[in-house]
Amino acid sequence: KEATAGNTGRNPEKKSAQQEKKQEKTQPAKKSTLTPMQQKMKEKLSGARFRWLNEQLYTTKGNESFTLFKEKPELFDEYHEGFRHQVESWPENPVDIIVNQLSKLPAGTVVADLGCGDAKIAHSLTKQKVLSFDMVAKNDKVVACDIAKLPLPDGFVDVAVFSLALMGTNYLDFLKEAKRILKAGGELKIAEVVSRFTDVEGFIEVLEQLGFEFISKVWL
Repeated sequence: KEATAGNTGRNPEKKSAQQEKKQEKTQPAKKSTLTPMQQKMKEKLSGARFRWLNEQLYTTKGNESFTLFKEKPELFDEYHEGFRHQVESWPENPVDIIVNQLSKLPAGTVVADLGCGDAKIAHSLTKQKVLSFDMVAKNDKVVACDIAKLPLPDGFVDVAVFSLALMGTNYLDFLKEAKRILKAGGELKIAEVVSRFTDVEGFIEVLEQLGFEFISKVWL
């Protein structure tokens, strides 16, 4: 599900290139030494690990997950490897839809991608200014932080995005923080699996109580 809400403003982030090319051509691709059965077992173990990490993210507070990944950043890598594998089986990736929508906004539009992963939105958009935030900085475009405590001033961004990122038992704190950093008239975009909310209409009501005006929703 992808939903869009607007902020009403009410109160209720030395080798030459030629040498490198030559080396790429001469070096054979690495082959897996695992047998088909071993590879299948590895995939099953990775899938089980991903499901466990996913459950941890949804059943603990965001600051606790932030501390966990700060102490063991390799777990963040494991989670996103499993996530990428899962997304490959989907007919559409929500982040691609959001990128397409954001690409049509005016140059200079400030976007906050909250729970950005590897910052695909920031890497995809060139005209807009994208600020990417997550619990671990996977690259130089990402700022590591607790999403409930963003290092941004009030009313700073035009659009805030949660793409499959409303995790944690305190996800309402994330929404309140998005409300804080949005300019009056700004937009909040949320993409989530339907199973995340037992009552979608009830969730929309919560957004309205936080001061957002519901605009539209799309089922994928």
